[in-house]
Order: sequence, then structure tokens, then C-alpha cells
Amino acid sequence: MVISNKALRFIIATFVICLPLISMANPEKDSTAVETVVAHEGVEANHEAHAEPTDVKSKVKAFVKHHVLDSHEFSFFQDDETGKYYGFSLPIIIWDNGLQIFSSSKFEHGEAVAESNGNYYKLNHHDGKIYKTDASGTITEDEKTGHPTNERVLDFSITKSVLAIMIAAVLMFIIFTSLAKSYAKNNGIAAGGARIFEPLVLFIRDDIAIPNIGEKHYKKYMSYLLTIFFFILFLNIFGLMPFGVNVTGNLTITFSLAILTFLITNFTAKKDYWGHIFWMPGVPKLMRIVLAPIELLGVFIKPFSLMIRLYANIFAGHIVLMSIIGLMFIFKSWLGSSLSFGLSFALSILEILVAFLQAYIFTMLSALYFGMAVEEHHHEEAHH
Repeated sequence: MVISNKALRFIIATFVICLPLISMANPEKDSTAVETVVAHEGVEANHEAHAEPTDVKSKVKAFVKHHVLDSHEFSFFQDDETGKYYGFSLPIIIWDNGLQIFSSSKFEHGEAVAESNGNYYKLNHHDGKIYKTDASGTITEDEKTGHPTNERVLDFSITKSVLAIMIAAVLMFIIFTSLAKSYAKNNGIAAGGARIFEPLVLFIRDDIAIPNIGEKHYKKYMSYLLTIFFFILFLNIFGLMPFGVNVTGNLTITFSLAILTFLITNFTAKKDYWGHIFWMPGVPKLMRIVLAPIELLGVFIKPFSLMIRLYANIFAGHIVLMSIIGLMFIFKSWLGSSLSFGLSFALSILEILVAFLQAYIFTMLSALYFGMAVEEHHHEEAHH
């Protein structure tokens, strides 16, 4: 039986750890990264960003920014003629002298001031964050940076990204529960719709876990490797849907996943692992002193590389794809629109490959780090 009940419990435990880290983060974590792509020239341009875009290029930029960032509501599209949004609201959960809970519909897509227990809050157009304000919704800005100076509240809201994570968690629980039950009923033979995932489970075990960790230790890491692979894969696939769900292209999400790999690696590492970092055997003692800080730095660089690799590939893919689609509306010609459509279609196919590839790379590198942590070294100290 490939997936045990213990593995299923670990899946749920992983999400119990992940969700607080993600939901405690502010919803517009990547605003700095997006502002690098959609640059603002000075404070004047910063102020202009608050107004609704009128020309086609500005509308395309606003659409791209809206697509890659998180939000407090789930909007499918907006009717240009009536201005009506089609979607649904999400719960706002903030801490401001006590817990404040209300629907994001109170913000009316950022146009209105929300009131809760005598407190007033405004959803800022520029960065999408929630600020405490007065009844008129006054937002004051720093003269140099143009950033709001209002008090920011501690935001625990169920944003669009958090909702996608919850959906992915439920899907994983249903799929793996069904697969585990089918193994139990059919003497280790998968049955039912969930069996389409069996080749991926076996691939992770036979081609990722065992080669990188070893036969002796791989089983205790299998539950995490399965969780992280399918978690990233499902969220990558969600990101390809036209709903603007960009979870793995969010730096806070990839940071949380990288931290989990970092903690598991270092808390399960054997003494040989630390011995090779702080006092590398077989190396002259003077060189050990030089190499120890470098090796220790590598301990932190590994999860950092995991975080940046996943974030950058997914985020860049969304930016490029949305920009190419936007060219159709800028060119307004048969040739330009056709080329843009062909490029966006080809890139969408490539993005499907990237969705699987990034899940594989993150899982494979995590397994590689686990293998390094539990590797048993047989060596003799250098006497020269």
C-alpha cells in the first residue's frame, strides 16, 4: 500500500502548518515585484495609478496587475457597459482592538468605506491592502514615496489565494483517501478514478525519493514529498485557469513551502551532516575554518533558491502570457491579433509543462536535501 493513513494525516498536518503562515500574510505580497514590472515614474504617476485607466495600454497593465495579485474577492469578470462585477465576496478577518469579521462586499470593489463596530476601513486601490481610516475614507500618502501613511491592520482574511489553497487541500484529501481505500480493498491494486494519480505516486517514490534519499530512509519523507508535489501541481494548474488565481507565483507562498523543507531537512539531519558543515573531514584544519561559514551559508541558500525558483518561473509566466494576450487589444489588426493569439496559445501549452516541471523540481530538490541530511558517511580523518 503506497499511501498509508499516516501519510494522509501528515498531509492535513502540513496544511495546518502552511495555512496560518499564508493567511497571516498581507494579500498583496508581490506588490513590490509587480511595481517593478508595471513601473511608476515618480509620485505623480503613483497618484495617477489610483484613477481608473482610460487608454488601452493602461487597461492592459491594470488587468495584468490584477491577474497576478491576490484580492479580497473572487471576481470572474466585469461588464464594461454596466460596470457590474460577476463573482462572489470573501470574508474579511482583521485584528484591530479585537477581531473584526465582515464581508468584502462592504468595500464595493474598493469604492466604499467598510464599517465594523465603529471602526472604518478602506481597501486601497493602489496596493489592495486594508487601511484604517475615517468615515469619509481618507487615505493620506507620503509625499516622497506616495505610499499610504494610514495605520495598516493585521489581516487574517480568507483571500482568493487562501481559498484556492483550501480547495487544493480538500481535493488532495478526497483523492488520496479514495486511493488509499482502493489499495486496502483490492490487495494493493488501485481502483476507481483516483488510480490515474498512481503513476505519479510511484514516480515520486521510485524516481525521486529512493534515488535521492536511499532505501533505508525514504519512507519517512514520502508523505511530505507527495504532499508538496501535488500541492504545487494543483495550484499551478489553478493558475492556468482564467480566474486570476496566482498562488505559487506569490513570494509568501513559496517562502512557506521552502521553510517547511528547510525545517524538515535540519531537524532530521544526522550528526554527519552537521559535521561536514562545521568541521569537514579530510580537509586541512585551516581550510575547515574557511569552509565552515561558506557551508553554513549554503544551509540557508538552499531553501532560498527553492523559494525564488518556483516564484520567479510561475510569476513570470503569468506576466508574459497576460501581456501577450493584451497585445491583441493594442494592435487591433488581423495580423497582430492572430500572432498574439498563436503566441499565447503556444505559451499556454508550455505553461502546462512548466506546471508539472516546477512541482517536480521542488520535490526533487527537497528529496535531494533530505538525502544529504541523512546520508551516512564512512571516512577517515586526514592526518596530514
